[in-house]
Amino acid sequence: MAQNLTTTVQSETEEVQICRDLPTVIIGERINPTGRKILQEQLRQGDFSKVREDAIAQVEAGAAILDINAGIPKADEAKLIVEMIQQVQEVTQVPLCIDSANVTAIESALKFYKGKALVNSVNGEEEKLKTVLPLIKQYGAAVICLTLDDGGIPKTVEKRIEIAEKIIDRASAIGIPIEDIIIDPLALSMGAEPDAGKIGLESIAAITERFGVNITMGCSNISFGMPDREAINAGFLAMAIGFGLTCPITNPLEEQVAMAVLVADLCLSRDEYGSNWIGAFRKRKKAKQA
Repeated sequence: MAQNLTTTVQSETEEVQICRDLPTVIIGERINPTGRKILQEQLRQGDFSKVREDAIAQVEAGAAILDINAGIPKADEAKLIVEMIQQVQEVTQVPLCIDSANVTAIESALKFYKGKALVNSVNGEEEKLKTVLPLIKQYGAAVICLTLDDGGIPKTVEKRIEIAEKIIDRASAIGIPIEDIIIDPLALSMGAEPDAGKIGLESIAAITERFGVNITMGCSNISFGMPDREAINAGFLAMAIGFGLTCPITNPLEEQVAMAVLVADLCLSRDEYGSNWIGAFRKRKKAKQA
């Protein structure tokens, strides 16, 4: 098995290390207007109150990094994402993940950001490799790399490994350290693709074994279209951590999800004497008594 690598991301005052030898790092997914009509409307009106609320709530629930997405149709995404970053940084000091498919928005955010950001994302498409990877190198960021290319999302584990290797090689060729690369093998809906969960888990294990890189996933995708999604997300997440997932993009405000992460870390000896589990239990108990 390849050596477990450590990816470091930083804000101006805080540092987060991602590694299989350490507790799982939750990347909070909530600051994203996709599918959230109220948040979209607030952002169009220049109202960032929900963004600030979501930032505070996610950190309190256990998120160590916050994903920031400003993808609203017809909006000036490059301007909006900077405004959102600024608002979040006023209420929390955790490192941020710049989430955009817009190269101009990514560069605008990286210019503004103080620290070492995580960028979500690049993939195996030639255009993305040529435009996004140089920005990662220029600004010294870490990057999430999706295992899809010009042919779309692969159906097999082998093809996802092939795309991961392609991205790693291209990044290495311009001087991006492999420890700054986080691979996303992609979680698809089990409601639409019956083998999606199995292939996702096997891809995590295979990429971990081959490269030792850290692994992320948008884990809530796995339950799309299914009932009782929180239970599915929690079960899949715990299994995925066992297979090698280190920094899921998920919703820490879902109690089952947050608890699944803690249980997985406890079972994998990443929570000495259960201190994190006990601390979370006491926090839940106190909240219920308030």
